Amino acid sequence: MKNLAIIDNRESRSISPENFDGKKGRGGMATEGTGKKPARELGQGWKVSPSVHIEAGQEFEIANIDGPGLIEQIWMTPTGNWRFSILRIYWDGQEHPSVECPVGDFFACGWGEFAQVTSTAVCVNPGSSFNCYWQMPFRNQCRITLSNTSDEQMTLYYQINHSLGPVDKGAGYFHAQFRRVNPLPYKSVYTILDGIEGHGRYVGTYMAWGVNNSNWWGEGEIKFYLDGDREFPTICGTGTEDYFCGSYNFENQQTKQYQEYNTPYAGMPQVLRPDGVYRSQTRFSLYRWHITDPIRFSRDLKVTMQALGWRSGKRYLPLQDDIASVAFWYQTLPSAKFPKLPNRDSLEII
Repeated sequence: MKNLAIIDNRESRSISPENFDGKKGRGGMATEGTGKKPARELGQGWKVSPSVHIEAGQEFEIANIDGPGLIEQIWMTPTGNWRFSILRIYWDGQEHPSVECPVGDFFACGWGEFAQVTSTAVCVNPGSSFNCYWQMPFRNQCRITLSNTSDEQMTLYYQINHSLGPVDKGAGYFHAQFRRVNPLPYKSVYTILDGIEGHGRYVGTYMAWGVNNSNWWGEGEIKFYLDGDREFPTICGTGTEDYFCGSYNFENQQTKQYQEYNTPYAGMPQVLRPDGVYRSQTRFSLYRWHITDPIRFSRDLKVTMQALGWRSGKRYLPLQDDIASVAFWYQTLPSAKFPKLPNRDSLEII
């Protein structure tokens, strides 16, 4: 909040279905839209176009903004299967996206069910309100799309709040990459991020972790391989719950159950528990934002997480879990093209 009192010459703009291009003095002008019928007696200016429909298999361009500028907040509430709605963001004319991620996972809700998320970078509020506060500077152009890969039409309400004005010379470009492996092969290490080349800062991790074994699952270490590290990393964690700023099994010592939590920089906002019938696995939603402690890299970056539990004889057990993740970072352009996103069946929560 230290910069709130500074009065500058930036221009505030907002893109929504009520102002598709965000131009000055052009909000609420629609005479056609999803709200035309309820507004039929009131007319123009009375919520005629609050949302859009995206047909099955179609991509919708949410924003196309000429820079320089800064995305300051994204709000949206999409219907349908959140794993089947793919958010993409392109910077400065680069042909491949710098953000490519199922919309639920991007907003730290990877299991397709609402959970309150209360953090500095992301908030998810009732009933299905996704909010992102990552700052996203761009110099020439910002393009944002949402693809509906499902078999049914979806409805999307959204607002992209941004400002126009100079961008700091040292500002990097925001990136977010999704990955999923189900199940993780035995004795394999889960890769959160790899193949990153450039100069930047790693700023966050989200994981949707489905456990396929009994007993504790979070002994694995996160590792950051920086600037030429090969066999051994520069940064090595001490356990999965430690990395997400918890401890001792995320266990409430009074109830002896997993304890959900939300904090500004780390949390476990959702635990899906077996119900004795069709919900058979325990699943966890976890975030860790490196806002006060970014991981800096100058040339390249790789991030991995072990999946590790316990077996007989007080021995570690390599796990074969269902793990999905989103890595968040800033870097210079051009950035490397992402691995191909998994197909719909491989994205599906099963």
